Amino acid sequence: MMTTATKDVLADDAPVKPAVMNAPPKISDAPLKISIVIPLYNEEDSIPQLHAALDAAIANYGQPAEVIIVDDGSRDRSFALLKEIADRDRRFTVIRFRRNFGQTAAFAAGFAQARGEFVITMDADLQNDPMDIPLLMAKADEGYDIVSGWRKNRQDRWLDRKLPSMIANRLISNVTDVRLHDYGCSLKAYRTEVLKQVRLYGELHRFIPALASQVGATVTEVPVNHRSRQFGRSKYGISRTIRVMLDLITVWFLGAYATRPIHVFGTLGLASMGVGVLFGLYLTFLKLFFGVSIGNRPLLQLAILLVVIGVQLVTMGLLGEMITRTYYESQDKPIYVVREMVNDFRQEA
Repeated sequence: MMTTATKDVLADDAPVKPAVMNAPPKISDAPLKISIVIPLYNEEDSIPQLHAALDAAIANYGQPAEVIIVDDGSRDRSFALLKEIADRDRRFTVIRFRRNFGQTAAFAAGFAQARGEFVITMDADLQNDPMDIPLLMAKADEGYDIVSGWRKNRQDRWLDRKLPSMIANRLISNVTDVRLHDYGCSLKAYRTEVLKQVRLYGELHRFIPALASQVGATVTEVPVNHRSRQFGRSKYGISRTIRVMLDLITVWFLGAYATRPIHVFGTLGLASMGVGVLFGLYLTFLKLFFGVSIGNRPLLQLAILLVVIGVQLVTMGLLGEMITRTYYESQDKPIYVVREMVNDFRQEA
């Protein structure tokens, strides 16, 4: 018969199973539905409210999410506040630039870090309402690749903000043939797969819907809430309109002639040479049939100049073709984008 003392000894010698602790789930363990990317510059006043608003919006959405905030070289306490938030909230990732590289670079860094099926972009000044995220995603779940927010009731000054924006939006829509009321609204939803096909540089972030449309992305828009500015001041001015116009020329050229530059430069070159030749024939006719002296006529100089310019433009187009071919062949980069494939027997082999 086993005594009480013996029981105590056996109990002490028996291996003790370690207590199982329910560790908080890692973000990487669950597939992320959305990655919220926010560029930020000198927004220390809005950061606490931004964190609270994002926390409420993610809880309201009810899907796994991460937040990527890119500090674009802020000179105030923005990074210190963001670091405190990221230390206690693992859903937040903070990227800090060494200097101010601009909003396009900040978006590009956030896109490179994003792991969600969709990327949500928005500003940090809380003029965009994070509670509109489910609205964007509901439209995206219908099959759209890009859902753009439309600040239908925009809370900004009319003369220096609304009017230039209206003109720019109309012009961009006509040139790119992607009809949106509000290209400047940062609140957008992008399918991550589509963003991988878009290369950003300069200040092309506002043209992402147009650039993505060039590789076959489907684009739509939904009205979203827009609030008046509560913190800081706007980083934009009238000078941005000029930069938008210049960027629009770049987007138009990339969309129409990126893989065939000879078509634009060659056409201009042939037109210039054609006009120069016509002027030359006219002067030759005057010389041969009427004996008119043409050596000192400005029209002769113009004809020669137009022919020379035409030759240069055609040569530029040929050089562009060579550069384009080198770019695509050296990187083994296809000139098309496949959305999906049925019965891919090459992978099965």
